Amino acid sequence: MPSGAVLQRPAPRAVSFLTVTEVAAIMRVSKMTVYRLVHAGELAAVRVGRSFRVPEPAVRDYLSGARTDVA
Repeated sequence: MPSGAVLQRPAPRAVSFLTVTEVAAIMRVSKMTVYRLVHAGELAAVRVGRSFRVPEPAVRDYLSGARTDVA
């Protein structure tokens, strides 16, 4: 790296978080089902105080991995 050059880091991308209620509505399941998935480690979540927030990509990843082919 030439002297005087400044290392630029890419700007951090904002991650959109969803509430348990929003995840339940997207997945068409109950809030308790979402809590079970979070506590089982099947759905990534971040604890904020006494509630959970689920990163939007985690919901997409879970749903894409949960698909089954019915013959």
